[in-house]
Amino acid sequence: MDVHVRLDGQQDLSGQIYRQLRGAIHDGLLRPGDRLPATRELARRLAVARNTVAVAYERLTAEGYTDGRVGAGTFVSTTGLPAREAATGTDATAWGLRPRALWTKLSPWAGPEAAGPSTTAHDFRAGLPDARLFPYDAWRPLVSRELRLSASGAVGYGDPAGHAGLRSALARHIGISRAVRTEPDDVLVTTGTQQALDLVGRVLLEPGDRVAVEDPGYPPARLAFLAQGAEVTRVPVDAEGLRVDALPPDTRAVYVTPAHQFPLGMAMSLRRRTALLHWARRHGAAVIEDDYDSEFRFGGRPVETLHSLDGGRHVIYVGSFSKVMLPSLRLGFLVAPSPLRRALRTAKYATDWHTAVPTQAALARFIDDGLLARHIRRMRNTYAARHHALTSALTGRFAGLTELVPSAAGLHVTAFTRGPLADPQALADHAAGARASGVAIHTLAEIAATRGTRPGLVFGYGSIRAPDIEPGLDRLLRS
Repeated sequence: MDVHVRLDGQQDLSGQIYRQLRGAIHDGLLRPGDRLPATRELARRLAVARNTVAVAYERLTAEGYTDGRVGAGTFVSTTGLPAREAATGTDATAWGLRPRALWTKLSPWAGPEAAGPSTTAHDFRAGLPDARLFPYDAWRPLVSRELRLSASGAVGYGDPAGHAGLRSALARHIGISRAVRTEPDDVLVTTGTQQALDLVGRVLLEPGDRVAVEDPGYPPARLAFLAQGAEVTRVPVDAEGLRVDALPPDTRAVYVTPAHQFPLGMAMSLRRRTALLHWARRHGAAVIEDDYDSEFRFGGRPVETLHSLDGGRHVIYVGSFSKVMLPSLRLGFLVAPSPLRRALRTAKYATDWHTAVPTQAALARFIDDGLLARHIRRMRNTYAARHHALTSALTGRFAGLTELVPSAAGLHVTAFTRGPLADPQALADHAAGARASGVAIHTLAEIAATRGTRPGLVFGYGSIRAPDIEPGLDRLLRS
């Protein structure tokens, strides 16, 4: 590629070329083995004598930055490069720009979902589906078709609300699978759940408004509202879900995971769901329902959504394809009351205009052709076997060390620890040792980031095969 060199004035032209190329090599912009432009070509582009460039190249070669090859050109050295001089002017006081004070206190969540792929056979990280079983052969042709010039929406910009075919497919899909009755116009396609929460915050919240979240709860959701300048209040949960009686009366929005509480795993009881909706109506508050992995249920009756109980008046329903397909696709959606429709579309436009259209169109066909439903059925059977193997072991052989939190859905279960692992520091040390020995696991404290949380472990089973579960538990709990 072209190398950008800028010359100021007519003084020390060879030195300017030398210093800028040397800096590009040190910064990794020019990598070992990369070919520098021919001296004749670079001289022509810079409007200088060829000898001016040749002198700079000769200096780089003499100092070990480049190698000249007769008849081939000049290349960045593939052997050890000279050390770079100490940088100056990098102190914070030397820079004129700083983030707002709010952003100095926030950072990305370093939870299990943020970690890279694991190479261990005993991967108990939460929130990760089994990417090995994704139907790539069925998905790839759908995407390829949408990347042709003849495809509808292949070029140009898209509707901020999302691809019309996908919004229709989503309305049918969640209407059938989750009894969420909605019109396609009330569906907005997002780049994952995190953007859905960000858009809701932009539309509903003024700086200083109070948002209630579950405690323990999902840290990225809390981060999204903090970034909006909201006052975030953690509300305790019990065996029935969020404690409605603990909600502050001035709460503007409540974020909940009623089908499969994150990270504990229980479902919100019907009594508690009804109480939450009554509370929201009395206080004029919004309820943000994150239905993040409800497609995978292995026992009991399906949990009716807050949206269906409420009729969509106070509930904003949020969904994602990160668990049922792949997190890397970054596809999600929200369903909001009609009065919010225009504002949400405008906020989406202001944020990133629209989610990638070819991927949306491919997902619409994936749903309409029944491929998504087939994939979910297959994965539900797979995850059910893993759920059974994990819970049976935790309530059987390892019952003396763990107290399982009942959960019949999702891709993880949580167990409080007993005996020698009941001490928080001992558990943290034990988990760190297990990771070092090849067991990918996170403690409840690491995920929930809540003071006073009972010591426990969060066991994901999306990325671990059923036969590897008990050997992994042996290595983890017996070590």
